[in-house]
Amino acid sequence: MRLLIIFCFVSSSFFSYAQQSPTNNDKVSLEVLGNCGMCKKRIEKAAFSVKGVKYASWDIPSGQLRLVYNGLKTNLDVIEMQIAGSGHDTENHETTVETYNQLPACCQYVRKGEEPKPGQMTKH
Repeated sequence: MRLLIIFCFVSSSFFSYAQQSPTNNDKVSLEVLGNCGMCKKRIEKAAFSVKGVKYASWDIPSGQLRLVYNGLKTNLDVIEMQIAGSGHDTENHETTVETYNQLPACCQYVRKGEEPKPGQMTKH
């Protein structure tokens, strides 16, 4: 009986560890702020510029970026920082004011915690 309990504990520990370990096909969806087709191209280009990103598709209406990446080569934090560097706020990283201000007017989304400017798109 004691051996069975030890076996169960070791097995469950192993499977818990395996589920949290990075794989070569990690999949995730996260919010990225933007407005239009130009934003879509910029966000996806920034994601693909990270070595290990296999798939990136940003949905304009929902603002959700779907990613598949090799977790053995990169991680979500690196990908989000690259996207923020392109001018788009993510769930965990904000772009700088300077970079945001360089976006075309149609791409200047309403940032979290800010009021829309007159005429600014309020989709996201």
